[in-house]
Amino acid sequence: MGCSGSSQKSAGKYDESKDTDFHKKYSLDEAGELGQGAFSTVKKATLKSNPSELFAVKCIKKTSELKEDEIASLKEEVAVLQQVDHPNIIKLYDFYEEPKMFYMVTEIMAGGELFDRIVSKTFYTEKEARDLVKILLSSLQYLHHLSIVHRDLKPENLLLKSTENDHDIKLADFGFAKHTEDRSLDTQCGTPGYVAPEILKGNKYGYEVDMWSCGVIVYILLGGYPPFHEENHVVLYRKIKAAEYTFDEEYWSLVSEEAKDLIRKLLVVDPDKRLTADQAIRHPWFMKGDHELIERSLETTLKTMKTFNAKRKLKGTVKTVMMANRLGKGTL
Repeated sequence: MGCSGSSQKSAGKYDESKDTDFHKKYSLDEAGELGQGAFSTVKKATLKSNPSELFAVKCIKKTSELKEDEIASLKEEVAVLQQVDHPNIIKLYDFYEEPKMFYMVTEIMAGGELFDRIVSKTFYTEKEARDLVKILLSSLQYLHHLSIVHRDLKPENLLLKSTENDHDIKLADFGFAKHTEDRSLDTQCGTPGYVAPEILKGNKYGYEVDMWSCGVIVYILLGGYPPFHEENHVVLYRKIKAAEYTFDEEYWSLVSEEAKDLIRKLLVVDPDKRLTADQAIRHPWFMKGDHELIERSLETTLKTMKTFNAKRKLKGTVKTVMMANRLGKGTL
């Protein structure tokens, strides 16, 4: 469920002249693409003044099909990223609006998706999961203190900076990020399975929606599968709105009670009763000794997560769909 509908046509080849401000500063690698969207391609680039410095550049083609609200959303994403400076949030270095293109220059995330890295492991413990959750909560704490809500937390948006380091994680994709004061938001957006109940109910909402999505991610990191996983979206949304999930003994018997307690306090329907990032990071789970959690091997979780991750990849970032029409018809 994206925040806006967009044509899924290929971005095609762009023909921006080479004398623009962007091209004066950066050399674009025309050969390889890092990714592609409806109107954009992501490519590697280097600084002309220092060719050894590598960046990722999102090249967005200006076209009649690129709607005003999509341009406004892009500029909001840029404004948010220009405001933030945190070791675990992807860094925006430059933004250019040229006659035919927009260019977003960010740090390059060579390590790929966090979940891909986890499933490549042969050994995985509760301590490793906790370390990852702490990093995620730290970045959410930072954003929420700036009154910024991410609105699309999911495994695809947790990236690794390098192929060597397992903990240099960055929160990415701020396309739905927004400033909010006192639950001022009402746009129906997010990703099925990770979206908070108040969004599905059409209520005004704020940064608490990130804490719900964080709870879903914590559940997956510890159990290996999502808490809400129905193919039928009507059933899925009903279960989310009721926080209807379980800790199946087969997968959760080795996970500490403190970890399960944190999840219970994040996956709370009432946003007033849901833990904030400040509260979550002070939860007793983070006080437990490392040695105890290192001994809690999540071997079953790892096997289950491999299956979940393969399915997730197969679906390919499922095309998110607008929900406003469904909400209007009362089908949720």
